[in-house]
Amino acid sequence: MHELTLWQAAVMGVLQGLAEFLPISSSAHLSLTPWAFGWNEPGLAFDVALHVGTLVALLGYFWQEWIELARAAVNVVTTRRVETIAEQRVIFIVIATIPAVIFGLLLESYAETVFRAPALTATALIIMGALLWWADHSAPATRSLDQMTWKQALLIGVAQVFALIPGVSRSGSTITAARALKFDRQSAAVFSFLMSMPVIAGAAVLKVPKLFSAGVDMSVLVGIAAAAVSSWLAIALLLRFIQRNGFAIFAIYRFVLGAAIYALVIYRG
Repeated sequence: MHELTLWQAAVMGVLQGLAEFLPISSSAHLSLTPWAFGWNEPGLAFDVALHVGTLVALLGYFWQEWIELARAAVNVVTTRRVETIAEQRVIFIVIATIPAVIFGLLLESYAETVFRAPALTATALIIMGALLWWADHSAPATRSLDQMTWKQALLIGVAQVFALIPGVSRSGSTITAARALKFDRQSAAVFSFLMSMPVIAGAAVLKVPKLFSAGVDMSVLVGIAAAAVSSWLAIALLLRFIQRNGFAIFAIYRFVLGAAIYALVIYRG
């Protein structure tokens, strides 16, 4: 892990926290910020540390839901039946997680190398922005989270696979898929947040040893704290914002950022 200043670590943490849950791609921001400003590449271990921060915020913000889902999971295992909405939701989160686990393991090396090309990231930002805009404006909001089926959960999980490409965005792809399937904006966002927990937690568990082997210094702690606080704010603000507004502003941001990246690539030759 390359050394970052405390200021750089804080900036990276804030970007991770905001972009993880807003549909604007955290991986794009984390990979492009050092490239754009000429900072040292923080490395995979630092990325893992930032994801620990977002996981803390996710568990804290939805703590009541996690307790309910944990109890439901125990009931499903012990009774081998699925009867309540909470028990169904546990199954749907598991189903939605399976594609990301499979393809994440298969394509991990590409996600950390080939997929991080700035031009590819810019393209993904723009394409996903167009899809988000289309889904949010064309699909009626006729379904709530309680009406989800296992097939819909699987389709949203498949959409999450594309988030391996920086610029696509895990929340962007899953929210877009949910809106295309006619779920209302609140349901689409909440399910996106809930289904992110197993993926973020799994990645953290698998790669935390790399973090400790690289060393935990003050910049890492600052990054974790910044990511946790900004993640909490991103979740709260998004859920309030979309009650009265759509996702158009995030699509526009993706277009602008993608165009700026293209311009910088051309400028640098």
